[in-house]
Amino acid sequence: MAAADELAFHEFEEATNLLAETPEAATTSRSEQLTPQGHVAVAVGSGDSYGAEDEVEESDKTALLQEEKQQPGFWTFGYYQSFFDVDTWQVLDRIRGSLLPRPGHNFVRHRLRNRPDLYGPFWICATLAFVLAITGNLTLLLAQRRDPSIHYSPQFHKVTVAGVTIYCYAWLVPLALWGFLRWRQGVQERLGPYTFLETVCVYGYSLFVFIPTVVLWLIPVPWLQWLFGVLALALSAAGLVFTLWPVVREDTRLAAAVLLSVVVLLHALLALGCKFYFFQPLPPAHVAPPPRATALPPSILLPPTSPWSVATPDGRSLQAQHERTLLPALPTLRP
Repeated sequence: MAAADELAFHEFEEATNLLAETPEAATTSRSEQLTPQGHVAVAVGSGDSYGAEDEVEESDKTALLQEEKQQPGFWTFGYYQSFFDVDTWQVLDRIRGSLLPRPGHNFVRHRLRNRPDLYGPFWICATLAFVLAITGNLTLLLAQRRDPSIHYSPQFHKVTVAGVTIYCYAWLVPLALWGFLRWRQGVQERLGPYTFLETVCVYGYSLFVFIPTVVLWLIPVPWLQWLFGVLALALSAAGLVFTLWPVVREDTRLAAAVLLSVVVLLHALLALGCKFYFFQPLPPAHVAPPPRATALPPSILLPPTSPWSVATPDGRSLQAQHERTLLPALPTLRP
């Protein structure tokens, strides 16, 4: 056992003298860095230096907090810049996820990862609108080559129609869906809807499957066109249903069934509208039949074409009267 003197409190003269000279100094004991002699390190400094360091630290923290709180307004370009901050691999991965929907595989959680973007949906909608307009004109051109009676003229207005239709669908339908889910959240507390940008992102990527389908609709085989259309609609609608099911399953069965049915129905109406409007050839141009000779009533007199065709008051021509007067005067020829 250690002696009693070794365990007693010892007072170090050096530390005592330093503390007496600077009463505001603080002693720091570094147990990890004790030397074998057991020296105690004494930090000597004035109170002003400690105050300056504290002020610097506080100012740094304040500046960092201000930078975090300062977010650009929605009317500035920097506010929307974060929505386009994606690389090519992320966009391709999200497109692959929309083309291969799987039950239990949430597109928002597994693909978006709470980082929705507007880059992919914007260019997917623009590409689909241009492809619809171009293939619609090509369909009429090919139909004219098969049937010359079909009159073809470039229809540039289809670009506007396709753009307005696709962009309105990709923005207004998600807005209505998001608003409905927010309203249902007040009724069902457990219901946690997606954000508006996540809903727009899901709808935008779900339209990608229609781009190759529209190109395949150029094949002039009706049953094959319908087959491609049904397959594209099934894949796109399945992706929407699998993504929305984790949100609406907490609601009542009736509300969930009605909501998913409306989503699929609107998607089907979009596909059918594109099929019937952009890929139906115009009816053949009406060709006027050649004019046919019609019998004129006897009251209408034709203008004379020769002196023998002048009409007399009794309605007979001079030639007819001349023949009638000359024939009896001619001698009868006998053999």
